[in-house]
Amino acid sequence: MIIRKWKFEDILVISQLEKECFHGEEWSYAVLAKAFENANTVGLVAEEYGEIIGYGCATCVFENADLENILIVEQYRRGGRGRRLLAELIGECRSRGAEKMFLEVRVSNSAALSLYLSAGFSGLHARTRYYPDSEDCLVMQKSLV
Repeated sequence: MIIRKWKFEDILVISQLEKECFHGEEWSYAVLAKAFENANTVGLVAEEYGEIIGYGCATCVFENADLENILIVEQYRRGGRGRRLLAELIGECRSRGAEKMFLEVRVSNSAALSLYLSAGFSGLHARTRYYPDSEDCLVMQKSLV
């Protein structure tokens, strides 16, 4: 797997992956394009055999980074690719001066929770009825120093 910085021409593929993985809660092409144009956004793609199989993005502002999205297409999951992509995102944010990273995750997303816990994130607090379907989210953080 190759991890590289995203390019504007990747956004169409990323937008399609969002639709496939996030079922109704995906970022639109327009939102992805806006994120790409934001100097505070770190965006990475994961490729296998020249095909994008995942991506992640975070926003870094001063000492804080927010993990916005991370995904690996289903057929490539459970092989350490998400862990590696997350580690690269953390490294990029750290190199921009971020000292803490935050994220929000559905309380029912056990795979993501497992990934984040194994990467050193810890629960900070819950937000009740945060998602459109009223599911709660867990806010997590990780020290990057």
